[in-house]
Order: sequence, then structure tokens, then C-alpha cells
Amino acid sequence: MHEGRIIKFYREKANLTQQQLGNEICSDTHVCKIERGGTDYSQEIIMLFSIRLGININEEVKRYKNIKKLLDRWHNAIIKQRYEEVEMIKNDLEKEQLLQMIEFQILHYLLKARYHLLYNNLKQANIIIKSIQRKHKKLPPYESNLLKHLLGIYYLSEKNMLKAVNILTTINSEEYNNPEYYLTLATSYLAINSKIKAYYYAEKSLQFFNKTNNFFKVIDAEMIMLMTRDKDRNSDFQSAIDQYKDLIHTCELCHAPDKKARLLHNLAFEHYSRQEYIHASDYYQHSIALKEKKSVAYLTSLEGYILSCYKGDLLSKDELENLCHEGLSISREINQSLNKVSFKLLLYLITNKNNEYYRYLSTTALPYFKKCGYVTLVQRYEKELFNYYLRIGQSDMALELADVLINNS
Repeated sequence: MHEGRIIKFYREKANLTQQQLGNEICSDTHVCKIERGGTDYSQEIIMLFSIRLGININEEVKRYKNIKKLLDRWHNAIIKQRYEEVEMIKNDLEKEQLLQMIEFQILHYLLKARYHLLYNNLKQANIIIKSIQRKHKKLPPYESNLLKHLLGIYYLSEKNMLKAVNILTTINSEEYNNPEYYLTLATSYLAINSKIKAYYYAEKSLQFFNKTNNFFKVIDAEMIMLMTRDKDRNSDFQSAIDQYKDLIHTCELCHAPDKKARLLHNLAFEHYSRQEYIHASDYYQHSIALKEKKSVAYLTSLEGYILSCYKGDLLSKDELENLCHEGLSISREINQSLNKVSFKLLLYLITNKNNEYYRYLSTTALPYFKKCGYVTLVQRYEKELFNYYLRIGQSDMALELADVLINNS
């Protein structure tokens, strides 16, 4: 069966018809049946075809069988974030002519999209994803679920949390033998403030990562589980801080500065939530220092740093304004809508432009947060807007928001 497919591939590559290939060997009907795997055939015929096509059929069969293994290894290396191995296998795959065969094409293209997502090359990943969606209306089960997983990762990177959750929850775990997607789902649920589901799926992913010795992803799963735990008492909070520091130490041992930066950011937020602004600003600064300047991760920590310094009165108004303008400038340069909205709000807040602040919040920021599914931001700003309407005596607007708050509680 493999031999027939290989013969067909090289025949079409040589621009030969079935009749031309079979000339003085067998009929074109027999060539057709061999290529489809619909008949028995002698090795002598296959050897004659091979000579005419200029290939070594035994070597080609070995290469054919190896390609699927190579694609699986590439996917596994991407999942485990083994960057050197990822690049090595990518180079090996690019030398394989047989990758052009239809049975390998779709999986290869999907994994190329996954490769670009690994490096946060969203534009390139999106081009491949859209091409697959346009050309292939019905995919095999595994590839169909892999596409959904890629879309979930892409939507998360684009900060469209609702789309991420909606697509990821349609994955069939029996057809898609890759429990890694539970981590993506946990991340999505955490982003829309569904902490119970986030913890549940993070724990499921943790079992898989421990079993497969995927230490980098173990850190990610444990980070989410930490962020979803209630830390009401001082003892709970101190325990969480100790766990963060243990994970940060693990990142240092594993040479994972990107994960260390995320942990420092989350640790900063823990202190910010308890109004410990000096500690928060310190950890945000450490996180910022490890991040690429023109990135969403940098902007997210910069926003946290500005807020901590503003609430703790740690920087002058001019210094805070300059930082806001820096954030706005980078947001525009890398075209990040969420960050543009957030820094514009911050700028209005810091410059005491209350009217502009609340007008922008009600007409632009809140509708945008709702559209993208930023549940935590929506809840926070709806309460802020409710209190503002009460202060200025707009009881009708306050009552309207109160109904929303009650219904969403």
C-alpha cells in the first residue's frame, strides 16, 4: 500500500500519465489499482516502476514510514519547548520530498502553525490556519482537534478569551490524544475568572506533564493552580508566596527566564491585591527586566508597575505620565488593542481627568472588555462606574448598572 502511494507521488512529480508509466510493463488500469492499493502486485513490477522513475523504492518506503514519526517527534519537542530539538527536526523535515504527499501535508502545516505560535509569530500562524480552514472544510479527527487547539492558543495570544474558551471546549479528548490542551483550557478559564474550572483543568494537565517529565509545563500548571487558590488568611498567603519563590528558584535552575518573569508578575499581583504596593512595584520591576520591551508581556507588567506606584505614591506624576506614554507608544507600535485601552485609562486617571476617564470607561473600555470576555476587568470597572454614578447623582445610570451587577454575581 505504501509502495503504491509512493509510486503515484513520483509519477505525478515526473509529469507522467499512468499509461506512460505502465508502458511495456502493465496496463494503465493495473497502475491505477496499484496506486490506490486495490490489487496485489509483484515486486518485479514495482522495481520496474522504480527504475523508470529513478527512485530506490525500499529507501523511499523507509522514508515514508519515518515521516510520521518525525512529525510526532516535532510536535512533542514543541510541547516540551525543547527549542534546539525543534529547530533540528524542522530542518530535517524541510529536506523530505515526501512531505508533499497529501496524507502528511495537513498535519505538517498545522505543526508549522504550532511552531510559529511557540515563538509568538502570530501573523505567520494565522496565515497558515486560515489557509487550512479555506482549503479543507473537513479534516481527519486528530487534525480537526489540533486545529481547534491552535485556534485556542491563537485567541489567547490575541487576548480574545471568550473565543479561546468557546473553541477549546469543543475539542474531543478521545480523538485528540494530547492532554496538553488542558493547560490551554485552564489558562482560558482563568482569564475569564472561572477559577474552579481553571484549577480543575490545570490539575489534569499537571498529571500529564509529570508523567511525561515536561518540567517547563509543570511550572505553568502549578502557577495556574496557585493563582486560583483562595488566600484569605495570612498563613495561606505566606504559603502561596513561599510556593511562588520555590517555582521561581526552579525556573532559575532550568534556565527559564520567561517563566520566571511570569511568576514574578503574578507574585507582584498577589502583593498588589493586598495593597502592599512597595513589594508589588519591586516584583513588577524584576519581571519587566526579564521581558522583551516590544511585547504584550512587557506591557502587562508595566501597567501593574504604574498602578502600584500610583496607588503607593512611589513616583511623581510626571514620571507616571512618561511611563503611560511609553506604554501607549509600544501598544500602538505592536498593535495591541487591550493595552492601548488600558494605558489610555491609566493616563486619564493619573492626570486627574475624571470626566474624560469615566466617559472613555463607559463608551469604549467597558464595551471592549465585555466583547473580549475580560470578566475580571468588567466586574472591576462596572463597580467603579456604579460608585461614580452614585457620587454624581445619576441614580438612573447607577440602578441600571446595579441590575447588571446583581445578574452577574
